[in-house]
Amino acid sequence: MEKTFRNYEAPDVKFTVREHYRKMRTYQTLEYVRSMHKKYLRYDRPMNLWEAMDHLNELIDVSDPDLDLPNVQHLIQSAEAIRHDQRPDWMQLVGLIHDLGKVMFLWGSDEDGTSQKEQWGMVGDVFAVGCTLPESCVYPEFNKLNPDMRHPVYSSELGIYEKHCGLDALILAWGHDEYLYQVLKNHKENRIPEAGMVMIRYHSFYPWHSGGSYQHFLTDKDKEYLNWIKDFNRYDLYTKSETLFDLEDVKDHYAPIAEKYLGDGPIYW
Repeated sequence: MEKTFRNYEAPDVKFTVREHYRKMRTYQTLEYVRSMHKKYLRYDRPMNLWEAMDHLNELIDVSDPDLDLPNVQHLIQSAEAIRHDQRPDWMQLVGLIHDLGKVMFLWGSDEDGTSQKEQWGMVGDVFAVGCTLPESCVYPEFNKLNPDMRHPVYSSELGIYEKHCGLDALILAWGHDEYLYQVLKNHKENRIPEAGMVMIRYHSFYPWHSGGSYQHFLTDKDKEYLNWIKDFNRYDLYTKSETLFDLEDVKDHYAPIAEKYLGDGPIYW
């Protein structure tokens, strides 16, 4: 029987997954996201790429209904599938690091939802804040719990944005995607192509790239973004398995690629 992915209504989906999304929808307001940008985008924590990868051996993503393994395993699975298909080296690297923003848990807190125990500010499908929440969100019944949905502007279709302003103008729910994107954007040695940076930033924005929402914000450029995300999503989602890898076994292949696109110095988180 073929394995299905992202079935949040399956009888074996853990209560913790649903509870995660209830908290995420309740607490991820525009004010919260702005406060997280201020708190975490400081770029004053130097850490080597491989040290960061090692730390993801300590984290299991509570929002994932498909996999219950340390997050580093998902990263290697994605990268190895991209490598198997002989895709560009930069895309292999993106597969390897696309969830690396989850190292946020090292300096996170339960209160912010950025810890091992409380992950609602770090993982899961993201949505735009400052405008109405779409029905394409996972568990849309939780949308009404968000205080912004009682705000006259933040609950409207356009919210704080303008029509066809483009995805890059939207403020997304806080999480590992935006964190890693901003960290790499600040990293002076970063040479990952635009397509790779888009894959990192928007791979968890399921209400847009899979749910078809936010059409009134899109531009022609975003259509190109969608093609890139759909391409990457095949490796992010459909490579999940119980196959285990040792990071040291694949490091010889990825280390030169990482140095090519990120340099050999520390990354400032």
